[in-house]
Amino acid sequence: MASALRPTAQLPGDHDVTGIRTMSTPIAPRCALVLETNNLRGGDAAHNAVLESLQRAVAALAAQTVPLTALAQLIVTHDGLSETACAALSGIAGRPVTFVRIAPTTGYYEAKNSGFAATDPALCDYVIFADADCLPAADWLAELLLPFSTQPQLAAVAGRTSYAATLVGTALTTLDFMYFPSPLQPQATRNFYANNVVFRREIFAAHAYQPLDGVYRAHCQVLGLHLQACGIAVHYAPRAHTVHKLPDTRGEALQLRWWRGQDTLGLTPHLVKAYLPASLHWLARSGPVGPLCVLASRLWFSARALNTQDLPPVRGLRRGAALALIAAFSAVDMLGSLAAGLGWRRRRADAQALSYHHS
Repeated sequence: MASALRPTAQLPGDHDVTGIRTMSTPIAPRCALVLETNNLRGGDAAHNAVLESLQRAVAALAAQTVPLTALAQLIVTHDGLSETACAALSGIAGRPVTFVRIAPTTGYYEAKNSGFAATDPALCDYVIFADADCLPAADWLAELLLPFSTQPQLAAVAGRTSYAATLVGTALTTLDFMYFPSPLQPQATRNFYANNVVFRREIFAAHAYQPLDGVYRAHCQVLGLHLQACGIAVHYAPRAHTVHKLPDTRGEALQLRWWRGQDTLGLTPHLVKAYLPASLHWLARSGPVGPLCVLASRLWFSARALNTQDLPPVRGLRRGAALALIAAFSAVDMLGSLAAGLGWRRRRADAQALSYHHS
């Protein structure tokens, strides 16, 4: 599997990072932005902590170089915000907001599908997906939409997601947010993340996120493989950067690693089918063996990706510490994968949530 994949740190332009640019985005008036809040429902935080986090996320979006008022729609999915809270959020956004109430058992990707269903096909030809636990750069929206200005035939554009540029965040970014170049087009990626992507409406309507029982957060990876199999390229826009928050507590950060490892069991059959010859497809039915092989390959790629993901480089002892953290986090992932392969696996894993509140 290693020979089939190479990190997109090598994509053209990936290291060409300049200052913020103000640019026109003619497709903005035909865009809807869907903001889900599932990652704010975890932990023991009081309602006001959830609302404060959501307000901060909306404020960051309102401060974009392409204003929210330029979009056709802004949609927020939620578990039960009060009318007062909704009014406050609309005020911060500076525009009307469509609020979509979801059930507490609604999964992360199902919430995104619900937000998409609330977009108006008469107004929106493009749908942007973002997360309330991510804080985008000021030019994130402009950079995400820019490729459509020069390549109107594009089906989808994925931005770059990372954790904060701390030592731990840098190490974890190599594990959770790698990108791999697609053979379909130059500057295209095989994979994307659901917190930083825009689709042509008809493309997402035809494919959307599909249920994956027992999988926490790998649905977007599966959709990326599916789109590649259909010959649909996802353009990669590294300047469209958003920062994903780490879980609120160390215990939840450890839980995330365990769940990420367990996700490998559900993801492995899709990877095997996409990248390995038929003679090795038995790995998809090998219990923990196939997932452990996937994680071993990922460890190798992650070590190579260090200092190639547009984060401040780590040198000397800090680089050694980062590599040690990558190995340690990978070991926890492998334990979670082993447990899942032996039958210890959750149902409706995508409905579970950790806490990612902005402080």
